[in-house]
Amino acid sequence: MLSRPRRATLSVAGSVTVAPARTPTADELAEQLIAPTIRGIRRIPAVGRVALIYAGSRVISVGFFLAVYAIAPVLHLRYASHLATRPSFFSLLSAWDGKYYEQIAVHSYPTQLPVDAAGHVVSNAWAFLPIYPWLTRGVMLTTGLDFSASGVIVSLIAGALAAILLYRLLVDRIGEHRALWSVTFFCAGPMAFVFELTYAESLSLALLFAALLAITQRHYLLSIPFGVAAAFTRPGELALAATIAILFIIALVRRETVAPGERIRMIIAGVSLALAGFAWPLIANAVTGHKSAYFDTELSWWTGWVGRVHFFPFAPWFDLFDRYLGIAGFLIVVSIIAAFVVWLTRRQMRALGDGILAFVASYGAYLFAVFLPQQSIARLIMPMSPLLGTPAFTQSPRARRIILAALIISQPFAIIVLWMLYPP
Repeated sequence: MLSRPRRATLSVAGSVTVAPARTPTADELAEQLIAPTIRGIRRIPAVGRVALIYAGSRVISVGFFLAVYAIAPVLHLRYASHLATRPSFFSLLSAWDGKYYEQIAVHSYPTQLPVDAAGHVVSNAWAFLPIYPWLTRGVMLTTGLDFSASGVIVSLIAGALAAILLYRLLVDRIGEHRALWSVTFFCAGPMAFVFELTYAESLSLALLFAALLAITQRHYLLSIPFGVAAAFTRPGELALAATIAILFIIALVRRETVAPGERIRMIIAGVSLALAGFAWPLIANAVTGHKSAYFDTELSWWTGWVGRVHFFPFAPWFDLFDRYLGIAGFLIVVSIIAAFVVWLTRRQMRALGDGILAFVASYGAYLFAVFLPQQSIARLIMPMSPLLGTPAFTQSPRARRIILAALIISQPFAIIVLWMLYPP
């Protein structure tokens, strides 16, 4: 019953009268309706709640994608520059870089690098690592589905694993409630639509978080298989090797008591992950017979921004900003670096632990060293998602609600700008 029962009272004369029932307020009605559901959800194990958060976020994200897909003709939006005027929805989800993953899954890698009339290497499949397309190929052979549908299945499952592993990374450091909010932000962010694309991001995040979880729990040898797999899924795995190196140095400086053999395990894991991180360029060179096949392929994507350049570590950001903004660009890059360092060294960040902070710092340094800051940076920073566990994002209930609303609202705009209009 939603209304309260009529209450019997005794009058002055001794007769029984019935007091008028009070109408419940809207808040009381909401509590009576919602509270049982909330109690039921709280009985679900934390991993199950993470799965519910992820599933709900996918419904919202796919809904936004479908809406943009449907109204694109009205808004005169193109369905990605290389697609047909009206592709299928699954074809839209496998646009842009998805075509290279499909090529790898169906035809493997070219043994000769394609070049333009001037002999310069042009964009090709060697920029993309093999585990995601090979795994998608396995789903294709098992289910009979095409690449687009199979790739979406792999991405969705891997994204769920990434969300669960992110929760496990954070829960012991910031508590269950805040860890669940961090995962919610992760699943609802503006670039979270990549979880349903035929891109390797979902799988890469799951593997990186699994390796990082092993490292933070001091299971260094266990991090090797996940880290090596990550090295052949997306660039950025070298940050794991750097993380172990930083933790090794911290232990020495602090003169921490280390279990017998732990330093040896750290060295074995760090060296193994570093070798895995450098393996793909060597494989590309060996298969194609081109001495810099991988780097020349990667640089072919830069030509529209900075022209034909040679690669020098830590130069890309300065090259791009200097090209368009001159000395002001140089100052902007320096300011970004300084702000990043200041943010990571704030006292409240210590709650995340040395392992997570070392990884975020290493991955940030990796991005600065080798990537050109263009629109793809929006998804390339997703491995730094453990930062969502900082108090600035999760401590205040009001801030949490505002952040979540802003993230959800931003999704359709991100889909339009960073998928429909420009290659992400």
